[in-house]
Amino acid sequence: MRVPPLPAALRVYRYGLYLGEPAVAGLLAWRSRRGKEDPARLPERRGCPGRARPVGHLVWMHGASIGEALSLVGLIEGMVGRGCSVLVTTGTRSAADLLSQRLPAGAVHQYVPLDAPRWVERFLAHWQPDLAVVAESEIWPNTVVALHERGIPLVLVNGRMSQRSYQGWARSPRTARALLSRIAVCLCQTKADAERFARLGAPRISVIGNLKYDSAIPPADAQQLAYLRDMVGDRPVWVAASTHPGEDAVVARVHARLRDRFPRLLTIAVPRHPRRGEEVAQVAQEASLRTNRRAKNGRPQANVDFYVADTLGELGLFYRLCPLVFLGGSLVEHGGQNPIEPVRLGSAVLHGPHIFNFSEPYGALDEAGGARLVSDEEDLAAAVADLVANSGRTAEMARRGQTALAAFEGAVGRTLAVLDPYVAQMKLAARERA
Repeated sequence: MRVPPLPAALRVYRYGLYLGEPAVAGLLAWRSRRGKEDPARLPERRGCPGRARPVGHLVWMHGASIGEALSLVGLIEGMVGRGCSVLVTTGTRSAADLLSQRLPAGAVHQYVPLDAPRWVERFLAHWQPDLAVVAESEIWPNTVVALHERGIPLVLVNGRMSQRSYQGWARSPRTARALLSRIAVCLCQTKADAERFARLGAPRISVIGNLKYDSAIPPADAQQLAYLRDMVGDRPVWVAASTHPGEDAVVARVHARLRDRFPRLLTIAVPRHPRRGEEVAQVAQEASLRTNRRAKNGRPQANVDFYVADTLGELGLFYRLCPLVFLGGSLVEHGGQNPIEPVRLGSAVLHGPHIFNFSEPYGALDEAGGARLVSDEEDLAAAVADLVANSGRTAEMARRGQTALAAFEGAVGRTLAVLDPYVAQMKLAARERA
């Protein structure tokens, strides 16, 4: 299929980043000083390889941050099982740290280069992927164009297009069409996502479902879990997971409200970004709560009211420990956090009204009674009190949540079925070259 030429806006963007490469390098250095980049691996962000290319067929898979990267694990395992090596890229340190614990043998990690043309070309010249797979909404113009020029098929998986993003793209329709026409196929989460991609000019679209419903449950250290269960004992406990600024104070005040009724209550707060641990602890102390931080080797002893779990990659531990989870990013206008993992691990879920990033799973959970909407601090306090006092009701919520989400599973298998012809084609081309 003939693709439209690059419009002037894309050509300006492309050559602007040629000329602006020193400024982009300066941005990376600034981010490194602030701890947002790994200084030892900063060259990878400029397209410089950190290791040799694996021999044989190579599939490049990219997920920007933790959620997107973890959604790809099932596909990564599927590609390895099909005899391919997999290069996995991410853009954040937290995703890289977490993937180091999750990637199977046959997969390697690198940081994705920023979208400067020379850096992208350097990256592709070294890795020479046979197929590129990107998650959700990672449409970087110079990368899309470079892949197309090299004849490397690009597949968008778990495709997501919010109404806000659609409106932004719709203001530049020629740019949107030029880029989306260079994507081999867009595999979308929902019919609404597919319709937005289609209106923007994507020619090949399928509705596959959300890979995150099939994601492996997060692991937990068995020894740590047993240790914490023994320490917590029969105390009533709940976790406020993936909290954002503005929510920690609400969670602390909820505990303070409930302290007289539940004097042994333990609140575990897991900030979305562990570096906020000290800030979260300070908020709890201002509410006169006895506090400990996991990052400082603190433990939730009997005299601790508010335990700050400010470590990376341990949500699986706390979801297993707590039958009741409030998911943050939802009382503030962030869009919510993924409810699938706590539900699959047997927790009842509370959430605020701002869940537009995960409207489908929350809609199913709310309708089935596996999750409950809380609109504010008072609502959250009432819900926690109700469910802490009624363990049977909490367990029934958890059961209903698991039943509700089971109907959405299967996206990994459907996505692999779409990718299989590309894998067959790359193997056929290799045999012909031999």
